[in-house]
Amino acid sequence: MSTASAIDVKKLYESIVGFDESEEARGTYYKLMDTLTGKKNKSGTEETVRDRVLKAYGMLFCEDAGLSPGDRAQTSHVADTADRLYIGDAGYDPEHWYRMKHHFPEIDDDNYDRFAALVISDMNSGPLHDAAVNDGEVLLVGEPDPLHMTAAQRRNQKLREVTLPAGGDN
Repeated sequence: MSTASAIDVKKLYESIVGFDESEEARGTYYKLMDTLTGKKNKSGTEETVRDRVLKAYGMLFCEDAGLSPGDRAQTSHVADTADRLYIGDAGYDPEHWYRMKHHFPEIDDDNYDRFAALVISDMNSGPLHDAAVNDGEVLLVGEPDPLHMTAAQRRNQKLREVTLPAGGDN
């Protein structure tokens, strides 16, 4: 049985990006997300990579949700934060709004964990990681609903940078 420490995060990222086009990518995604980490959830159940991803997403992006450490982000938490994530500088460029760039028109019960896994795996080994290392562009958290913000609201939004510990540890 494989463990979470043996997972190739780049392979996880690639399986998510290819999810809609390939049966093989979908199979790889589900297999990796269901891999046990060797740890226990608060409830005493075995922790999976899916659990760990949703915990990391909750810790990094769901500050306003009041989650306790170790709580998993739920569908509503991911949906509420997905429109707040963008790359680099604030602006109205849809290529920089993370959810739009990756074609997640709606975050729901069928894909919220996949979106969270995309964000976390991209920060660890995808183009977002490369952009942070090479170009200094990072994933930022802005105000909700960027598509309906006025130019003044976009200029005045409060921003905070999100980074992971060096080395991309689990």
